[in-house]
Amino acid sequence: MTKYMVQARYTAEGAKGLIAEGGSGRKAAVEQVVRSCGGTVESMYFAYGEDDLYCIVDLPDSMSMAAIAMTVRASGALVSKTSVLVTVEEVDQAAKKSVDFRPPGT
Repeated sequence: MTKYMVQARYTAEGAKGLIAEGGSGRKAAVEQVVRSCGGTVESMYFAYGEDDLYCIVDLPDSMSMAAIAMTVRASGALVSKTSVLVTVEEVDQAAKKSVDFRPPGT
């Protein structure tokens, strides 16, 4: 499973839905959509500032995350961005890989 961090901002329509359902209703909806693609929600937090929502989800593959992102964004209820999260162990493995790279102009 791959971990993703989703940061989202509600649109005016999305905020109206949040007010109507409350945070618990939206958490249930997030869990349902993630579960429908074979994943789980590790954590979910609401925030005040540039973003309204932060979620950490585990999904089996990038196509599942892409499908969720496209479907949810198409609703118009929110604007989001997603980051793939990399474990410390994965960074250690990446640091040991040999990369054939030539900087521009050299």
